[in-house]
Amino acid sequence: MAQQEFRIEHDSMGEVRVPADALYAAQTQRAVDNFPISDLRFPRTFIRALGMIKGAAASVNEDLGILDPTMSAAIQQAAKEVEDGKLDDQFPLDIFQTGSGTSTNMNANEVIANRASQILGDKVHPNDHVNMGQSSNDVIPTAIHVSASLAVAEDLLPDLQYLEDALLAKAEELDHVVTTGRTHLMDAMPIRLSQELGGWAAQIGQGRERVAASMVRVHELAQGGTAVGTGINAHPEFGKRIAAKLSERSGLDLRTSSNYFVSLSTQDAAVELSGQLKTVATSLMKISNDLRWMNSGPIAGIGEIALPSLQPGSSIMPGKVNPVIPEAMTMVCAQVIGNDVTITIGGQAGNFQLNVMLPVVAYNLLQSIHILANASRVLADKAIAGFTVNEARISGLVGRNPILVTALNPVIGYEKGAKVAKQAYASGRLLKDVALEETDLSEEDLDRLLDPRQLTEGGIQK
Repeated sequence: MAQQEFRIEHDSMGEVRVPADALYAAQTQRAVDNFPISDLRFPRTFIRALGMIKGAAASVNEDLGILDPTMSAAIQQAAKEVEDGKLDDQFPLDIFQTGSGTSTNMNANEVIANRASQILGDKVHPNDHVNMGQSSNDVIPTAIHVSASLAVAEDLLPDLQYLEDALLAKAEELDHVVTTGRTHLMDAMPIRLSQELGGWAAQIGQGRERVAASMVRVHELAQGGTAVGTGINAHPEFGKRIAAKLSERSGLDLRTSSNYFVSLSTQDAAVELSGQLKTVATSLMKISNDLRWMNSGPIAGIGEIALPSLQPGSSIMPGKVNPVIPEAMTMVCAQVIGNDVTITIGGQAGNFQLNVMLPVVAYNLLQSIHILANASRVLADKAIAGFTVNEARISGLVGRNPILVTALNPVIGYEKGAKVAKQAYASGRLLKDVALEETDLSEEDLDRLLDPRQLTEGGIQK
């Protein structure tokens, strides 16, 4: 194996050996050396947001007359390459690093400065030019908000809508199927499958609304607050102008923060959004587990539905098929719920004027958004759209359910109803047959009062 070649870079602390072909420089290399902790790196969406921020900053500083137009153009071109993912291999830093994310901000500054220097044919400085009017303390919180906003708008909300639509379509297809409702995992009154799936769809719709409602605060950007929230070294109009540039670039309604001290020292908006993601995960966990129960069997379980057969389910039991998609979704949900704990703890680390767990907040928040989005689409396509219903089994069981006696309560009373139900259950006879013997109701009355489809409409049967 050929020995890697290095070059010598300098920073305020002295000399550093950097890979000869790297666009990054001394500060990035120090962080590479200092934090060999995990294999976790910032997601693509976050690097994209960094590129957008640096490009917008150069454009604003040019507009304000404080950055040379040719240098600004070179910086913007280099930043666009970062935004587009062309330089991802130049971002090697571990998530577990300095809590402000200064290492990653300087990583971006160095990569963009060196690439811009190549483009311009002249020296572009990472601090003086690329980082002009900025601090890690406002860049990284801004990148968290911009990347989360992009991921929610482009992935999560559309994919949740996709799942909701799939549930509603399946509900319409199955409206004719009446099954046994269950409370406490025990037989209860009848319910249509369309009502059950419609409930799931409503959960997802409410989840979308919750996430969307939280975005009004995620759309507020820290950029312009610089070091501690006072805006030192930034033009007074910088925050408002960069928010406008980023809005134009992203198509999102981004705006400068109403209070930079909040935006630098807290991650309250990220904690809020994570809480809504946790709620969505809780909903998806319920839906996935219901699917698993309904699919259980096929002989000794509930066996109401059959999920699509996607892969062999056992290395030892031939022919076994497992509910792999709902299982994958439940693991996604567990991860999102765990991520929320991490983000909550990260949100508590706002010491005086700066939060010092920004990288781990960024990583976990974006992971939650992305895996919820991807898994929602997979659940829609590979579980909801293709499951089939064992209608013969369902209809055979729903009519034998002694709990149907509930519909007779207004006519014969609760005590008499309990006696009839217990007798039907103990003898294994149909409820209708026992009720014919124990009540004054006619067969026609009982057929009408105990019609399972009619019982799914609610109200008192007459």
